[in-house]
Amino acid sequence: MKFSERNLTLLCDFYELTMARGYFHSDIKDKIAYFDVFFRRVPDGGGYAIFAGLEQIIEYVKAIKFENDDIEYLRSKGIFDEEFLNYLKDFSFKGDIWSVPEGTVVFPAEPIMTVRARAIEAQFIETFILLTLNHQCLVATKASRIVRASQGKAVSEFGARRAHGADASIYGARASYIGGCASTSCTIADKMFGVRASGTMAHSWIQMFDSEYEAFKTYCELYPEGPTLLIDTYNVLKSGVPNAIKAFKECLTPEQRKHCSVRLDSGDITYLTKKIRKMLDANGLTECKIVVTNSLDEYIIRDILMQGASVDAFGVGERLITSRSEPVFGCVYKLCAIENENGQIVPRIKISENAAKITNPDFKRLYRFYSKDTGKAEADLITIYDEAINTSEPYELFDPEYIWKRKTIENYELRELLVPIFKNGECIYTSPSVDMIRENCKKELESMWDEVLRFENPHNYYVDLSQRLWDEKNELLKARAKK
Repeated sequence: MKFSERNLTLLCDFYELTMARGYFHSDIKDKIAYFDVFFRRVPDGGGYAIFAGLEQIIEYVKAIKFENDDIEYLRSKGIFDEEFLNYLKDFSFKGDIWSVPEGTVVFPAEPIMTVRARAIEAQFIETFILLTLNHQCLVATKASRIVRASQGKAVSEFGARRAHGADASIYGARASYIGGCASTSCTIADKMFGVRASGTMAHSWIQMFDSEYEAFKTYCELYPEGPTLLIDTYNVLKSGVPNAIKAFKECLTPEQRKHCSVRLDSGDITYLTKKIRKMLDANGLTECKIVVTNSLDEYIIRDILMQGASVDAFGVGERLITSRSEPVFGCVYKLCAIENENGQIVPRIKISENAAKITNPDFKRLYRFYSKDTGKAEADLITIYDEAINTSEPYELFDPEYIWKRKTIENYELRELLVPIFKNGECIYTSPSVDMIRENCKKELESMWDEVLRFENPHNYYVDLSQRLWDEKNELLKARAKK
């Protein structure tokens, strides 16, 4: 099957199918189940994460269809009966999904997506939801950290050739742009999503010519509108910069063109960029930009800027596209409630000896408190679905991890974060453009206190359970302890 003709319906864990057959032949077949998607900790010890990947989940859910060759494959396994296979021929998702919008700043333990559907349908889409969010949330969060470290200097995502496969490159570029990157090296991401593709030359371009100067001059003649020359093929200060200056002056200066750049891909960045800046300025090229690449991440960028490196833009590859420092995001998909025969929602809880793995039960809503005085986000609140909050009164929160910590919110606005995406199998949500998502992410980050955004020892943002949900959770724990 060609890449462009893929039917991804079977992109699921095999046990989704074995469980589906079990549900099909039991009284669970038509039982309505509720599943929450959440993550337990922020990668890299950070204080926040960025939500991304919803649009691809929507496309998958809308397109679920078992083709004839899928049915034949499942028949060949010898464990699926014909009655179940016939059911799959007409299978589609007919349930409901709620989600936070892409670009939203999210925190551990809170439901960032909730699925309500018949057990087979709700269970079946688990794998794709998790693989999509675990990838794009991870990369968007890493991109956000790197962009923040750059202190307003443009960051380009340059990781296509280091990504873990084609999809990781394409959707990683999308997630990077949501997280704040200005462009990508991945051309198809520009075609598919409008993420601006950018790039200059490889060292091989320069090696193809008889001299470094000839390579630079030819490139400037071909691309006089803002050429970027790679200056470290041979010797940065002895040949790279002098030849670049010569090419710029001969090809651009006579035409009054000032937009140009040099790129450094190796060596001591701080030392070399200071020297490069002086050489460019001494030759009248004060508007020439210095672009730096070479295995960068947020910590290296932060450090070289603290050391006074003269850098105008960054290209970040493998450590962004793979989130090399911590390449697992950790979203999970857990049952939180079912509906009985009377339509009553019955909470479910998963218990573990590891307290962090004990789930929050019931069908829930997620709210965010914003201070009317500062406009900043103060805390998130998880409630049972039918709870009402009196916004005219102060609200007292506590930190579930440190229950002795209390916080009273006054003069606030309350915003519900989970919005409806699917209703009875129909998508009722219009996905915004990637530019709109990126802008939403920017506004979300601006609403966060700096203490939440810092890299080391970030402030522990409050994600509280309502008193009613807290009581329900503890009652379920007590009931289970007696069994």
